[in-house]
Amino acid sequence: PSAGASRLQFHTQLAHGSPTGRVEGFGSARELYARIGEAFGIHPAQIMFCTLNTHKVDMDKLLGAQIGLEDFIFAHVKGQRKEVEILKTDDMLGLTITDNGTGCAFIKRIKEGSLMDQTKTVCVGDHIETINGKNVSECRHYEVAKMLKDLAKGQKFKLELVEPLKAFGGQDGSKANHWHITGYFEICMDIIILLLFLFIPTKPTEVEEKAIKKVDELLETYMGIRDTEL
Repeated sequence: PSAGASRLQFHTQLAHGSPTGRVEGFGSARELYARIGEAFGIHPAQIMFCTLNTHKVDMDKLLGAQIGLEDFIFAHVKGQRKEVEILKTDDMLGLTITDNGTGCAFIKRIKEGSLMDQTKTVCVGDHIETINGKNVSECRHYEVAKMLKDLAKGQKFKLELVEPLKAFGGQDGSKANHWHITGYFEICMDIIILLLFLFIPTKPTEVEEKAIKKVDELLETYMGIRDTEL
């Protein structure tokens, strides 16, 4: 990344709950996940995708081509694994698949009334890990989409999925997280600082604007912006 990009700092949290960290010096999705991993002591491969300004699995807020200085990055990490067997009764599955640019294809949309919409185990945000036992974790979204599209109509197929870790709980959402008082205090202080920052009108310098544009362009290149519909 450029010298300008390395000076930009963004607030970040793990979407299921964590103290607030800061990341800087990234110019691609892979570098961003590495910085988040360093901030929270997790392996970057555990990060499925990021949303901006919400901890919810909201695909309208998915980190993609645009990021601003005031944006708060929430990283969604891998949670519970699940299996589902589906009979392909229609050529169209009703899925929109994208990926995080580092080998994690996930479901961005499920068309209402479609075959996948009727399969309640399958949810928006789920990472597709295997198709009929074949590991597709390192595949881009268009490769995963082609494999699903090529499955014959009338054939049963099995998916192994990984859902994002649930907020305020373990992988099954059954146990509440208990943070130390210091953790709460740190988060509250960060929120206050962030709110003060948001309400003080500041114009990015020319160097910052160029750096933001560069980050945007790189993220657009590496993220699965061009979704594949099935």
